[in-house]
Amino acid sequence: MGGDTDMVLTLFLIFTAAAAFATLMLWARQALIIGYILAGIAIGPWGFGLITDTRLVGSLAETGIIFLLFLLGLDLTPQKLVQLFRQTTRVTLSTSALFCLAGFGLALTFGLNAHAALLIGVACMFSSTIIGIKLLPTTVLHHRHTGEVIISVLLLQDLIAIAVMVTIQALSQVDASQVELLLPLLSLPLLAVLAWAFERHLLLRLLARFDQVQEFVFLITLAWCIGMAWLAHELGLSYEMGAFMAGVIMASSPIAQFIALRLKPLRDFFLVLFFVALGAGLNLDLVPQILWPALGLALLMLMLKPVAYRIALGRVAETPTLAWETGWRLGQMSEFSLLITFLAMGLPGIDEPTLLLIQLATILTFVGSSAIVVLNYPTPVAVDPDLRRD
Repeated sequence: MGGDTDMVLTLFLIFTAAAAFATLMLWARQALIIGYILAGIAIGPWGFGLITDTRLVGSLAETGIIFLLFLLGLDLTPQKLVQLFRQTTRVTLSTSALFCLAGFGLALTFGLNAHAALLIGVACMFSSTIIGIKLLPTTVLHHRHTGEVIISVLLLQDLIAIAVMVTIQALSQVDASQVELLLPLLSLPLLAVLAWAFERHLLLRLLARFDQVQEFVFLITLAWCIGMAWLAHELGLSYEMGAFMAGVIMASSPIAQFIALRLKPLRDFFLVLFFVALGAGLNLDLVPQILWPALGLALLMLMLKPVAYRIALGRVAETPTLAWETGWRLGQMSEFSLLITFLAMGLPGIDEPTLLLIQLATILTFVGSSAIVVLNYPTPVAVDPDLRRD
């Protein structure tokens, strides 16, 4: 019973603190994610110490990322996005390369080694899918060109992030042979073929026959997502890669959007755990050591990203208004930056201060970018009532 009691108490502390800080964020017109991170800092080992072991919370939180990537995969319908991808591929690749070089150069300026600087540069490439989508009103998200451009850029970045995570996972096998290093890359097409065959010959048939029973659709979707995550792990890939593949394979199914809608509450439950765990794992004792590099990196990204997107989108004939809005909405680092740092633990030249630097810089960009967006653009939590859109 002791373990059960600890679990219940841990969940109580997490969601009570998250609710309290979320309330403060709503009053301050900030993204709720920031409140979740602050809640984690408050109740974590370096806060009030109410939760001293963050491993359990971290394990639960990983499930939230699995569902996030599954839902992202469900939105990746090739027929719908091919035209936008043609337009935004050059924008995404050029800006991602620029952000990587800028982060790499700044890290070297602060005296970090080349390996750490490269990891920091890679972490700077991406913008937050969660903040980008959460701060878009539904009308902009689904019915305006601005939403389409933002989503297409984010999805392309997600694909790049997936490729980076696969590469890091291969490199993390320090004592592996060349064949073992290539195994994750070789496993990816195998996983795709197995997933496609299973989905085509069994999953779709079951859904077609019993799609009127919503509880069954919910259960079989959970089994599909988690089962693919487990299979990917067994093939030497990450759980997240398997979940993403499961979503992509199902994206063309007529029931995909219904599934996405049904899973959002479950995803949000686990994402709260993810961001609380992130805050709880922030080692405040090391913050003075990396504070200035983290502030410098955050300010660089907050200033560089909007300008870079404005110029890049302007070159593909987007209007200045759309280009600026897209730039400000994508002007932060990403939750993928945090995932990449977790995967990179143990790589040569990567130490805890480097990981903390990326985490702190990411959090600071979340705060700064959210504040800029809610003060100037339509969002569900805009400060100006005239800008408030659900």
